[in-house]
Formats: sequence, structure tokens, C-alpha cells
Amino acid sequence: MVQPRMLSKDEEGAGGSEDNEVRREDQEKINRFSRLHQRETVLEDQLKGKQKDKEDLEEVSMELELADEDDLVPYKIGDSFFQLPLPDAQAMLASSSELIDGDVSKLEDSLGELREELQSLKVALYARFGRSINLET
Repeated sequence: MVQPRMLSKDEEGAGGSEDNEVRREDQEKINRFSRLHQRETVLEDQLKGKQKDKEDLEEVSMELELADEDDLVPYKIGDSFFQLPLPDAQAMLASSSELIDGDVSKLEDSLGELREELQSLKVALYARFGRSINLET
């Protein structure tokens, strides 16, 4: 994987002048950057939610380790709670944790790819327009 080069502030300023005309391809890059940035925000929010769910499942799992084998424990499925034997609840909890781990991994991969493309667009646009464009959010 090739890491895009970061521009220094001097290089940003040296890149274009104030009277650079925005070409169609430049506008497409700007629009693409904007869409990707919005997508990044959505993915970050989803990732935070999944990480919170994962923490909650880990906490519940630790609590269930303290329960007696013969106890029935409440387990939420959808909007309802069901009384399940402890081993069944632990198995379902482990399954849910694995699913969330997979989701977190996919989201992190997607974010990584998205950020690489954002960085390459940022480098190209700052090289063309210098300080006359603001892509910092």
C-alpha cells in the first residue's frame, strides 16, 4: 500500500495562485472529497456505536461469569427478554460478540481505504490550488 505524501504548509502555499481557474476535473475532485468526507463521518459514527455495543457485551459477559450454572438469565432478543439457561445465554452472547467484531473490522477497513483516497485527493487539490482551497474540517 503506497502512502500518499503529506504536503508541508510551504508546498500548499506554493501550489497554485489565487487566480487559478477551477476546471471540471478539479470540481469533480472537490465534490468527491466532500462526498467521501460525509461518508467518513457516517462510518465513524457507526464504528463508535459498534464499539459501544462491543463494550456492553464484554461487560455483560463478565457479569454472567459470576452467575450460577443453574440460574436462568434474562436475554434480550429484539424488544423482548427471554429467560435462558446460563450456558445458552453465554453462547448467544459469544455469537453476538463475534458478529460485532466482524462489523467493527469491516468498518475499520472501509475507513482506512476511504481515508487513503481522501488524503490523495487532498494532496492533488492542495498541489493545484495551494492555500486558496480549504479542505480542513
